[in-house]
Amino acid sequence: MSQVNINVVVLTGNLTADPELRNLPSGTSVCKLRVACNTRRKDSASGEYVDKPNYFDVTVWGAQGENAAKYLSKGRGVAVDGRLEWREWEQDGNKRQAVEIVADNIQFLGAPADNADSAPAGDAS
Repeated sequence: MSQVNINVVVLTGNLTADPELRNLPSGTSVCKLRVACNTRRKDSASGEYVDKPNYFDVTVWGAQGENAAKYLSKGRGVAVDGRLEWREWEQDGNKRQAVEIVADNIQFLGAPADNADSAPAGDAS
């Protein structure tokens, strides 16, 4: 009997910085986003619910990444669906590792801060 593996991430949040777009030597565009979304937890001392921020690195490839870089900016809301990807590298003789979200789809939420040359809320593709 084979095992089925599921790797799906869906989240909404706000960008903590402007998108970073770069082009690989192959010509492929890749855009890096940092998304913050809160988890609500009950504080054991006060009994009050508090928001705990979580920060996620998101990678968006190709034309969708180019659109994200063009139309998104710090503070803008986004919905992301994609998958988790683990990577490992060596830096200064130390092994490093990270888990990031590779986006299959990015949706722009809310109104942009600057309406000049801005895409409406909707799909980035």
